[in-house]
Amino acid sequence: MYPASVTVFMKKLKIISPYSLAIIFIFFFSLLYTFFYINHKPVSKYSLKDNTVAGYVYDCQNSEDKTVLKIKGKENLLINYYDHFECKLGQRIKAIGEMKEPKNNTNFYLFNYKKYLLSEKINYAFTASNIEVINNHQPVLYKIKNILNEHIKNYKSKAYLNALVLGNDNDINEDIEESYQTNGISHLLAISGAQITLFSTALLYVFNKIFSKNTSYVITITFLLIYLFITNFSASVLRATIFFIILTINKQFELKINTLSLLILTASLLLIINPYYIYSLGFTLSFTVSFYLLLFKDIISKYKNYFSKTLVISLIAFFASTPIIINSFFKLNLLSPLINMYFVPIMTFIIYPIALITFIFKPLDLIFLNLVTVMENASIKLSSINFLNLSLCHLGIFIFIIYYVVITLILYKWLKGKNYILILFLILIFHHNINYLNPASSLTMLDIGQGDSFLIKLKHNKGNILIDTGGIANYDDKKPYDIAGNITIPYLQAEGINHLDYLIITHGDFDHIGMAINLINNFKVENVIFNIGQYNDLEQNLIKTLKQKNIPYYQNINKINLENSKLEFLNYKEYDNENDNSNIIYIVINNTKLLFMGDAGAEVEEDLLKEYNLKDIDILKVGHHGSKTSSSKKFINSINPKYSIISVGENNSYGHPSKETLKNLKKSNIYRTDLDGGVKFTFTKKLQIKIAVERS
Repeated sequence: MYPASVTVFMKKLKIISPYSLAIIFIFFFSLLYTFFYINHKPVSKYSLKDNTVAGYVYDCQNSEDKTVLKIKGKENLLINYYDHFECKLGQRIKAIGEMKEPKNNTNFYLFNYKKYLLSEKINYAFTASNIEVINNHQPVLYKIKNILNEHIKNYKSKAYLNALVLGNDNDINEDIEESYQTNGISHLLAISGAQITLFSTALLYVFNKIFSKNTSYVITITFLLIYLFITNFSASVLRATIFFIILTINKQFELKINTLSLLILTASLLLIINPYYIYSLGFTLSFTVSFYLLLFKDIISKYKNYFSKTLVISLIAFFASTPIIINSFFKLNLLSPLINMYFVPIMTFIIYPIALITFIFKPLDLIFLNLVTVMENASIKLSSINFLNLSLCHLGIFIFIIYYVVITLILYKWLKGKNYILILFLILIFHHNINYLNPASSLTMLDIGQGDSFLIKLKHNKGNILIDTGGIANYDDKKPYDIAGNITIPYLQAEGINHLDYLIITHGDFDHIGMAINLINNFKVENVIFNIGQYNDLEQNLIKTLKQKNIPYYQNINKINLENSKLEFLNYKEYDNENDNSNIIYIVINNTKLLFMGDAGAEVEEDLLKEYNLKDIDILKVGHHGSKTSSSKKFINSINPKYSIISVGENNSYGHPSKETLKNLKKSNIYRTDLDGGVKFTFTKKLQIKIAVERS
């Protein structure tokens, strides 16, 4: 006799079909396989010693001053060529240059370029100094792709035709794309399962008029596989295609496997094909949302009215994607369910079908362009409704899991007739204000290359101060890299910060002030502090922007009083150069003494020693990126820093930090952005230090 519990379990096991048991086994195998695969360094057929590579071009992005190629050589490879190169897909090229290993993100929480490339099975990036075509013969499928690309070149709506038909959204305007992201509808620019379903249904309808049912399915699947090639095997199209094939097999052979199990099988197969898909936002979002919609389809089925049903679908999709969206973009629009309710049907049943027809019949180009222009304008206006856009700090893995447990429980209660969905909105609002409960202040040295940018975040949301913005200057009239948009603002949002109480500019050099206007135009700043001395051109341009936005600014102040903290500005003497006129900032946080030296040199250090009793500094922001003109032996020995932090670009042309400075600092613990990436100090009872990059 078996115990009752075992008997019940065995009866339930008999209910589960052999196919479902096989899917469960494949699923757990795929998870284990993925875990072990991604935790081992990828084995590449290339090495860093390779200076010549060759292969077939399978993707090409051109601009006047840069060409980005993806080739199939020994394996997939990314090639950056800083010039214009007219390329055709399928042609064989040879490139001479330098092989580089892509970097992990060097700032906490932000976009990881290396993982993104790995999700496309690319292990290395190659910087080419020369490219030549060695074989211009293109295989048939590549010829088809080139014909399609040439076909839409002269379309006024080519950006959207590229995105919705060919799976390439690189031509969408950045501001428009940002509005889609803010509204939570950027997923509409990717070819989705709904669109593939629409496409395949239309094909089946046509082929069923001509061929037998089985032949129609075979031809449709063949078309989908060709389409998969045309869209470069993007994760969303690959998911939809494999899912369609599995659904077809299930239907044709009457296997009677439920749709949810088939979705799990599809995800498992994709992870076995490429475990790095786990890093693909398109993969994780599409499967998570699809899983929850299928899991709670009975909630959806309760609503018969079209608008009610659409709203319910939007709400389930919104909450299912919320933790992933938070950890990817650190912000969320509470209007997103309503916006999706409006945009998804329009995109699925109007924009996408018209895109397909326009792709074939060019005379519809202007009509389609007007349609997407209306959609763009609506998106921009909706994204400007700021009071419902929440900044939400990054979720650790434990909180991430709890989020999903809570979401699942509340949806389960809804399934049982108890609608507690409002609780989820209240949790998001609580999360938005979580910094008021934060018991510890912190200092973060951001890795912004050759320049300075430091964030001081005081406990219980008592103050957020950014010292300098960084800025990498281009001396050939090219647009400088947007540090504010790509690093500073995303990091502030990842910390749950929605405004800066103070932006302090230590001095007017570009590597300290260069991103200030970008930052102020895209993030709320309450006050700006300048250093002593005459305003240079960069500072005057910033002041014009401050006046336009009615942001108060100050110069040559003595101190800033904050609750439980005080920033003192030590440099009140005017020198004959911008570096020495830097704001010198002294602050004590939780009995930890911090000193920020800007770019001040040895003369200023000498004057500080005469004027102030600076002893046993805990954290020193080393002056002038570790230049030999700063951090004199006398000054360092006098202030005796415990930790020295140096913001410096990797392999910079200035030779920073100098060997002499490093020698002077040898008694302290040195942290450098070129070696450690971003560095975060958290001021608890015991100082906690976290670095973004482990030194090799």
